[in-house]
Amino acid sequence: METNGGMPDKNMRLTLALGALGVVYGDIGTSPLYAIKECFFGVHAVPPTPENILGVLSLVVWSLTIVVSIKYLTFIMKADNRGEGGIFALLALAPVNDAKVPGRVRNCMILAALLGAALLYGDGFITPSISVLSAVEGLSVATDAATPFVVPLTCAILLVLFLFQHRGTERIGTVFGPIMLLWFFAIAALGLNHIVRNPHVLLSINPLHAFHFFAENRLHGMVVLGSVVLCITGGEALYADMGHFGRGPIRISWFLLVFPSLILNYLGQGALLLEFPEHTVNPFYGLVPRLLLYPMVAVSTVATVIASQAMISGAFSLTRQAIQLGYCPRMTVVHTSAATEGQIYIPEVNWLMMIVCIALVLVFRESGRLAGAYGVAVTANMAITSMVYFFVTTRTWHWSTAKAAPLVALFLLFDLTYFGSNLLKFFDGGWFPMAVAIILVIIMTAWKDGRRELYLRFSGTSLPLLLFLKDVESSKLHRVPGTAVFMASSSQFTPPSLLHHVKHNRVLHEKVILLTITSTHVPAIPAQNRLQVEQLFAGVYRLVATYGFMETPNVPQLIEEAFQSELIPPSPSITYYLGRETLIPTGSSKMMRWRKYLFAFLSKNSQSATGYFGLPAGQVVEIGVQVLL
Repeated sequence: METNGGMPDKNMRLTLALGALGVVYGDIGTSPLYAIKECFFGVHAVPPTPENILGVLSLVVWSLTIVVSIKYLTFIMKADNRGEGGIFALLALAPVNDAKVPGRVRNCMILAALLGAALLYGDGFITPSISVLSAVEGLSVATDAATPFVVPLTCAILLVLFLFQHRGTERIGTVFGPIMLLWFFAIAALGLNHIVRNPHVLLSINPLHAFHFFAENRLHGMVVLGSVVLCITGGEALYADMGHFGRGPIRISWFLLVFPSLILNYLGQGALLLEFPEHTVNPFYGLVPRLLLYPMVAVSTVATVIASQAMISGAFSLTRQAIQLGYCPRMTVVHTSAATEGQIYIPEVNWLMMIVCIALVLVFRESGRLAGAYGVAVTANMAITSMVYFFVTTRTWHWSTAKAAPLVALFLLFDLTYFGSNLLKFFDGGWFPMAVAIILVIIMTAWKDGRRELYLRFSGTSLPLLLFLKDVESSKLHRVPGTAVFMASSSQFTPPSLLHHVKHNRVLHEKVILLTITSTHVPAIPAQNRLQVEQLFAGVYRLVATYGFMETPNVPQLIEEAFQSELIPPSPSITYYLGRETLIPTGSSKMMRWRKYLFAFLSKNSQSATGYFGLPAGQVVEIGVQVLL
């Protein structure tokens, strides 16, 4: 593929860099709509004096430089799991299953990663709401008559956005990059225009202005820092979306276009405020000439919709990873693209996000009030990423503590300072993402522990598979035509559905496939390494299929692959046998009673194995069993 000195490879990287503008940088790219505004307008704002303006701008410039450019793009993105990034991929790099790692440390790392993932959901709820609302608020700048329509119009845009999710992002994804390219050129030009008119604002690049800002404003300066954090929201997406575009294209987009455009626009807003302090109500739209105001509102709205789309798609991907790793009940995973495996749609997540996002807009009604809820999730997640990164560098890469500690300490200095500043706004909305995260962690840990207890119950009472096959051989059961596939949670024990089938029907199919699906802490498994087949008895096969945490199993396709590769003789008639457990949460397991009831509720309402594994409903037989937890 590589010819002419690698030109096609270079062209591909540029194409991916363009695509990254829409998916990766949609969130952080639309932050200028509200970040500076929140520092100088609202309950916790500081007066727009020249000293405060230069101080805030210095904080913005150095936050983008240290947190995004240095922390994420230079260091964190080196921690890729076979090219994939994100909190689950980072956790998968950590040797959490190593016997040398103390159990307390292992549990803390797992809990931290779960909390980080849960906080991303809180961020995912807020991003569409605040982004679209802040863009539509530009209409109020154009005319006061539009103010009553801001909230209804925002809700309508969000409603349409979520209603069209089932169509997938493949068709509209091709225009995301060019639109965001226009967006970044536009905000850079608007900012540069005002910097030229007031170049004094360039003094804010000196970090001493940031120190002077805190010396002058003290605790109030810490509160404003919680608003400055809004300029780096979306930084985690750089890492989470690495598998879609690659480290190189993401860095190219940032350093060549996104970073300069953001700096120019923020400095432009500062230059505007130095000249016209009354523009604190909405300094972003204050940069826009009156003639271009309505077109800019339209472009801003489209850009925020793209930013929202990126967060929604990220929530779908995160949910699938949690399902595969055993931290989330089964949900409906719909693949919306035949060419791109990662493009999925999860209806349950989509409708939940739609309801919550619209509710947030109706309750908070202004982007300024919603901003108080935004920073807590972002900064807490950044701090967790830094801590897990330290664990990976010292335990997996075997860095010395003397090498890793100063670097991570620098990261945590910024992360924890940002987090502390946002906690000062806890009662102004910061409680929301924390409440969402706590609820989700409770659900994820209850599901994981419940599945483990269920496995222990079955393995304690199950018959070893080899012993069962000896009984089958001695009893000379009648074999009927066709193939039966029995889903088994363990490849060493006899599935309860098979035991009940033989006990009640006293027959066995000519071919029996005992299928066990396992997941690993790697993103994807090569097709040639997925299947392990062993013939245990005449016509009885044990099939173990391994999937990565970013893959969704498809059992009929799996069986067809086994037939085509001649690992198992083909069969035209297949019946799938599943076990359906009815959980009775009054047993003697160590789980707390309320967690048992929660697990039973989740199990009852999770998607059926038939739908999740893509089984044809007309070929499935479910055999029920009661389990006392």
